[in-house]
Amino acid sequence: MNELRDFIQVPTLLDNNELQPRQLRRIAAPGPRDSGMRILHLGKYFPPDPGGMEVFLADLVEAQRAAGDAAFALVHGEARGDDPAWLMRVPVVARLVYTPIAPAFRARLARAIEQFDPDVLHLHLPNPSVFWALTLAVARDIPWVVHWHSDVLATRRLSPLALAYRVYRPFEQAVLERAERIIVTSPDYLAASAPLQPWQDKCAVVPLAVNLRRLPDPDPDPEPAPTLAPDPWPAGAYRLLSLGRLSHYKGFETLVDAVAGMDGVHLVIAGDGELRAALQARIEAQGGRARASLIGAVDERTKQALLAGCDAFCLASCERTEAFGIAVMEAMRYARPCIVSALAGSGLPWLVRSSEAGLCVAVGDVAGWGAAIQHLRGEPGLAQAFGARAAAAIRQRFDIVPATAAVRATYPPPECAPVRIRDQPLIVIPARDEAATIAAVIAAIRGHGFEHILVVNDQSRDDTATIAAAAGARVINPVLAMGAWGAMQTGIRHAMRAGYERVVTMDADGQHEPACIAALLAAGRDHDVVIGAFPERGSVARQIAWRYFRLITGFRVEDLTSGFRCYSRAACAVLCDDEATLLDYQDMGVLLLLRRAGMRMIEVPVEMYPRTAGPSRIFASWSRVARYMLESSLLCLAQWHPRNHFRR
Repeated sequence: MNELRDFIQVPTLLDNNELQPRQLRRIAAPGPRDSGMRILHLGKYFPPDPGGMEVFLADLVEAQRAAGDAAFALVHGEARGDDPAWLMRVPVVARLVYTPIAPAFRARLARAIEQFDPDVLHLHLPNPSVFWALTLAVARDIPWVVHWHSDVLATRRLSPLALAYRVYRPFEQAVLERAERIIVTSPDYLAASAPLQPWQDKCAVVPLAVNLRRLPDPDPDPEPAPTLAPDPWPAGAYRLLSLGRLSHYKGFETLVDAVAGMDGVHLVIAGDGELRAALQARIEAQGGRARASLIGAVDERTKQALLAGCDAFCLASCERTEAFGIAVMEAMRYARPCIVSALAGSGLPWLVRSSEAGLCVAVGDVAGWGAAIQHLRGEPGLAQAFGARAAAAIRQRFDIVPATAAVRATYPPPECAPVRIRDQPLIVIPARDEAATIAAVIAAIRGHGFEHILVVNDQSRDDTATIAAAAGARVINPVLAMGAWGAMQTGIRHAMRAGYERVVTMDADGQHEPACIAALLAAGRDHDVVIGAFPERGSVARQIAWRYFRLITGFRVEDLTSGFRCYSRAACAVLCDDEATLLDYQDMGVLLLLRRAGMRMIEVPVEMYPRTAGPSRIFASWSRVARYMLESSLLCLAQWHPRNHFRR
């Protein structure tokens, strides 16, 4: 677990006042740069592979390139002869729990970054292959924007998907923590998504959209609508259509049961998937009452002809894996009324209700679906009004061109643009089970005029996070236990990304006096590191330990274990480095790194109080003390450079 923790904490230096390695390559590279941004999309699949996520990715890339940006895509699949130069497909060797396994994805990602030289990585989730970006330094040099298409949901607690998600989730959260922005497809999905709750401040709602220029014109005057041969609906029937992957979350069985025995109505389901045999058996079991047929996977032209030819479109999805519904938008383009599940927390009912494009029916309610179909069939005027409003909504609200501009607005500025430096410092407080003191600490800090407070809640088993948020602090909840230094470094990395000039670290247990923050900041005008010292608090054993460490390090610091410190932006850049991530404690190791980097240090006297709640996180037992002494001694001795007295 410690190895995984260190892996997930891989930091990113975002001090734009210094040139990063990729920037140096760009300066050395000959030839002009494109005037637009260079965007590398990491997707799951790409057309002609079916799926709403895939259709949207293709439309977005095309629109970005038409707008003057250089967009590229790295996805799964076998390369095709007609693939453009900007598209790379990575072969899939196996599929596990709906997930493509592509071991070559990491190497292809590194190659794509080298070849395409992107300004931003646009990561489309869910997609486990995206996690390879966490392991590549060249990927971590580039800002990330996450496009959150859906949560990973498992209906049964011990299902293979639920078990797989336990492994998936820490990496998912690491990507979200690393991302500059997170694009969510509807306000309803953002409000309901549990994985996104810690990152609400990063999220922007940009609804999915369709490329109207890709779809045939529904107006029959300039161009005839596509037709079908043979027609899959019986003559004279009310023509219902549903399409998508025949998967567990699509709810096709509800539609099949709803139309059974309904005279004058016929449902056509287009698509293929693992439930095709089960659905076919369900239809056959209904015998003469069956009013549905499966026609299998269809190509793009046939799909458009089906949408143009139906009387109403239905989507009975039963899980929030159905986050939006691209197929519904395509049906709306043809002015078709839509009936969809009232799926709480999904963008599907939001799309239909906000567009006034049709009806919403309770999830899995067979009788309700039957009644909605009959109501729409019996009210042709209402169906026509729904269709007209649906077509207007697609033109006005869900066209890919304005959606592309909204996506573009979420991208960080070009990499050489300076980060806005904030005047106030960020107060970083690592906390674990500090519910008894955290509110008072935050109130005292705010009482002295400091409003920018970040609490890194390190796996608390009490209400620390809730209390801290209610007291006015921003709270980060890491997925895995991080330790005191890991939590502190997480806060420092956040400060670098957010443009803070200085960071003050302090404990959550009330030992540090917020009134002394001003003294640390005053000393920090001329120094990179300011240590708040109160050596009188130390016991006899601690005083002996401090003298020992002063001897082997050469530091002239009285309080070597004080967590009450102020760091400049230059010092924070050192503390975000990979080498600092490997530390387990902040004390000597941090000071040694900062001294080696040439940081100016000073110690100032401050007031501190005895710890009032629970044992120290680091010195909770004598065994922990012994481990601390041994590890810190090794760190200190590793800095020695004895002279070579033996010469040839």
